[in-house]
Amino acid sequence: MATVNTGSSQPVYLAVRDDWLARVREEILEPGLPIVDPHHHIWDRPGWRYMIDDLAADLGSGHNIAATVFVQCRSMHRADGPEAMRPVGETEFVNGVAAIGASGLYGKQRMCAGIVGHADLTLGAAVREVLEAHITAGGGRFRGIRHISSWDADESLMNPGYPVPERLFEQDAFREGFAELGKLGLSFDAWLYHPQIPELTDLARTFPETPIILDHCGGPLGIGPYTGRGDEVFSAWKASITELATCPNVTVKTGGLGMRINGYDFHEHADPPSSDRLAEAWRPYIDVCIEAFGADRCMFESNFPVDKGSYSYPVYWNACKKLASGASASEKTDLFSGTAARVYRIEVPS
Repeated sequence: MATVNTGSSQPVYLAVRDDWLARVREEILEPGLPIVDPHHHIWDRPGWRYMIDDLAADLGSGHNIAATVFVQCRSMHRADGPEAMRPVGETEFVNGVAAIGASGLYGKQRMCAGIVGHADLTLGAAVREVLEAHITAGGGRFRGIRHISSWDADESLMNPGYPVPERLFEQDAFREGFAELGKLGLSFDAWLYHPQIPELTDLARTFPETPIILDHCGGPLGIGPYTGRGDEVFSAWKASITELATCPNVTVKTGGLGMRINGYDFHEHADPPSSDRLAEAWRPYIDVCIEAFGADRCMFESNFPVDKGSYSYPVYWNACKKLASGASASEKTDLFSGTAARVYRIEVPS
């Protein structure tokens, strides 16, 4: 598959090269450890297909994936009808995938046991109708929404598929819409860049009863104006993460660091990275998250297929297991399944 570009001067996603990924194969570590993968996508896009069979192949590549959570990605929106209601088509589609997966024909794991969709929170209180439609379409699997808010003054860091205004979380209309989540028992997945974490902290303190999940370790940036500023970025990111962790309604997904924006060069080498290399590169970020939030508020995530441009699914989970090698048994359970199961209200098969 060619590198995906949605119109910006920089490719948004890294190319997935199956022949390149196959160059590194590893023995599966702790193959019996149950895992709930709380962040993946399913889509059929020009030049990039990742549908139920592709997902099943990754889930079945050796680790004990018990269940998964689908997170919105503009997949299968309705082609017509009111604009605000079109994202409900994604939930309808994914609930169908979950039903197919529940048949057992694609493996024992409960794929898409939880569904995170999209609703435009800037609709204010009117967004409730959209949220209720998602709940109905989800067939008992709908858990919350993600309204992407990743913004930076440098346009090369922006995904043109998701135009985002500066300081979205501070808009009155957005907060009015956000208030509807708590009323319906729904959570909010936050995808932003590390300079924006303080904005999320303020939002979390304003709505302390609404569960908030920070995606992808809070989006530490390593390209564009952040190139070569790794120590500075890490210091600012760590301070913001530590402050955010004081909000008990926030949990964090410890993963999603295989994207172009993170600045790692895994994809530029002749061979893909080993789990040792991934664990070494990520340890500073993962250790800070776990220390700040505690294992019971952290969850490893794959972010596939987006991160598949940098490493394979089985190698990724081996890296996570190496990163958690010093954890106690109960902490390891939280990191790999417990936190995700609690946050997204998923029953992990025994």
